[in-house]
Amino acid sequence: MIILNRCSPIRQILRRCHRQVIENRGSNKSNLIAFLGKWPEDEQQDFHQHMRIISDFISETEEQQLHEEIEPYMSRLRYEFDHWDDAIHGFRETERKKWFPQNREVLERVRQVAFDGAIMPYVHILDLAPDGVIKPHVDSTRYCGTTISGISLLSDSVMRLVRTDAQRYQQGAAGTATATASESKGTVAEDDAAYRHRPEASLENNFYADMLLPRRSLYIMSHTARYNFTHEILAKEHSHFQGTPVPKTRRISIICRNDP
Repeated sequence: MIILNRCSPIRQILRRCHRQVIENRGSNKSNLIAFLGKWPEDEQQDFHQHMRIISDFISETEEQQLHEEIEPYMSRLRYEFDHWDDAIHGFRETERKKWFPQNREVLERVRQVAFDGAIMPYVHILDLAPDGVIKPHVDSTRYCGTTISGISLLSDSVMRLVRTDAQRYQQGAAGTATATASESKGTVAEDDAAYRHRPEASLENNFYADMLLPRRSLYIMSHTARYNFTHEILAKEHSHFQGTPVPKTRRISIICRNDP
């Protein structure tokens, strides 16, 4: 029997192999991302590097195990339609720190593939009703770091990322010198305290990307994709990918983040 400690070279080799296998599953990501508008070449290259989608990251059995663990609690909550920052409608959410062993293994896979280090101990669970919508926003750097990664349960969906201010939402930027002189101190303070910023990001004369998030896939949004673009989940009446309707039913996201 070989006992692998945390620093074992064998463990490190196995981890690298596992990561490569998982990333190879996402090698068809070009079929899952549609670039719209006139993208500068360097920005499109950065986006390819910092926005990844891995199809079939979890199996049907693993999806069922995750769902069975969280459903008893989520089913007791009501869907909300008046989120305090107006970024989400038709949702219920919670955070979870302790998981059944088989589900801890799934979250450890997420950490290995998506993060260069530890993840925040509380995992965010976001349950979106069939009629629910996540509006365009940028998650505040006050509450999460450079990377956000989520597993999609129960339904396919379409995520849209639209180019916004390149500097304002960088780590540590909110409320600092990047704010314009015309902004009042109160506005900046409120913006910094918000969990999700909702900047203006028009599609007109802009460039953006639509991403198909298949059921049981993992998305990894980091660095420029995380800071320089708003992201949203399209409402079911707008849920199309490259002209094809993508039926969106109830969708649960298991979301991991790293520390600010």
